[in-house]
Amino acid sequence: MIEQQTQCVVRAVRADEWERVRDLRIEALKDPAAPVAFLETLAQAEGREDSFWQDRAAGASHGTSVRQFIAEDADGTWVGSVTLLVERAGDQDFFEGKIEGDQGHLVGVYVRPEHRGTGVIEALCEAALEWGFGLEEPVLERVRLFVHEDNGRAQAFYQRFGFEFAGNAVPFPEGDGAMELELAIARPA
Repeated sequence: MIEQQTQCVVRAVRADEWERVRDLRIEALKDPAAPVAFLETLAQAEGREDSFWQDRAAGASHGTSVRQFIAEDADGTWVGSVTLLVERAGDQDFFEGKIEGDQGHLVGVYVRPEHRGTGVIEALCEAALEWGFGLEEPVLERVRLFVHEDNGRAQAFYQRFGFEFAGNAVPFPEGDGAMELELAIARPA
């Protein structure tokens, strides 16, 4: 658990918190930046059955393939979330590319507007990287993420945090000609 200057605690979700996982995701998809930040629409998320959210929370609460971290305020309010997916060499990624080596993929990054700039996003990313780089099997050599070419705020944060452009760009799934840029951070020596 990581405590931040905002008095938030960062921890992994628990399987029984599926309703809160769903509610925070739906809130994130209502954010004005959502169309360039997430590959899921509000309508898609709202249309999912409870069993989807139950499985999602359960799967992200333990094991070595995915972990979702939340930032929880002193009053118990969830103020942010991030998920780290483990991608295995030879598997296919979201963009139908082949995974070259075992790595992490940071997704679903969201912090409520009133908590932005308070250190919450840094604490969430630190927790995700600590978990991912701490795995003994598979050993992750890097963690990557994709950011929309028009999401300058996110690009600036990730670069300040230590991610670097990896030289890979893929078309944004909406087919509008925009690109998703890959950034990555290497396993600490």
